[in-house]
Amino acid sequence: MVSLRFPFSFSQPPRHPPKSNAFTFFPRSLTVSLAAAVTAGIGAGFSISHDLRNPTDPFFQKVLHFLSPNPCGGLTPWASLSLADNSDGTAVESKTGVSFPTLLKDTQRLLGIGLRKKSIMGLKNVDVYAFGVYADEQEIKNLMAESFGKFSVSELKENKNFYAQILDKDLSMTVRLQIVYGSLNIRSVRNAFEESVGTRLKKFSRSDNKELLQRFTSQFKDGYQLPRGSIIEISREQGYTLRTTIGGIEVGSIQSKLLCQAILDLYIGEDPFDRRAKEEIELRLASILQ
Repeated sequence: MVSLRFPFSFSQPPRHPPKSNAFTFFPRSLTVSLAAAVTAGIGAGFSISHDLRNPTDPFFQKVLHFLSPNPCGGLTPWASLSLADNSDGTAVESKTGVSFPTLLKDTQRLLGIGLRKKSIMGLKNVDVYAFGVYADEQEIKNLMAESFGKFSVSELKENKNFYAQILDKDLSMTVRLQIVYGSLNIRSVRNAFEESVGTRLKKFSRSDNKELLQRFTSQFKDGYQLPRGSIIEISREQGYTLRTTIGGIEVGSIQSKLLCQAILDLYIGEDPFDRRAKEEIELRLASILQ
């Protein structure tokens, strides 16, 4: 499949997207172009709709406690969480039905779930992939409790230095991506990371870091297939080692604090792909220290 890149902007999806399938109204040639546009923009922005299921988890008890009307009326975004029985240790993104294990690598707990949506010409929102962000709670307590343990959950949620330290510290974290768009190809993933990660590398270092960026994006080789359901995991491990797997097979590891910061900043930084997912992750991180 040829990967085409289009200068479309990535606006947030409307609250009530059209129910009709926009692809059915275009000739075949344009449909192919639109599919290419979707895959070209994988790394640009997110919105979420999900069902996290574990009412006995202390985090969700705090979520319920936190629900209150906001200044503009109505409930806060946390009201959209639907809690249900969870006997198999998974959390489900309700829009796509994608399941995420609540425990990863024996020690990393799920912090939040997001769904990547691509808006095409304002006519159709296409689900590209769902993602989950994980962290080792004990490591967070060990490294962060002394500096931030005295703060309440609500205070930590507003403490920008706390989240800056999460990005900076040598903490084990994983971003797990699960593909839901059937026509996605590896070249599009590579191109998207080249743009989004490249921007973050400049943000943290004030230089292009082209060699480091190329080392990372070159892991996504053309030979890899990404059918619907494929899983990509990008993990920050001890010693600021960033390890990447596709379908459970390791494709590379790079030791670089800068690269680790750049990747995680895409999801929990000041300008994240998905703000609502970030808010959920922030609440979970703040709750860990309580």
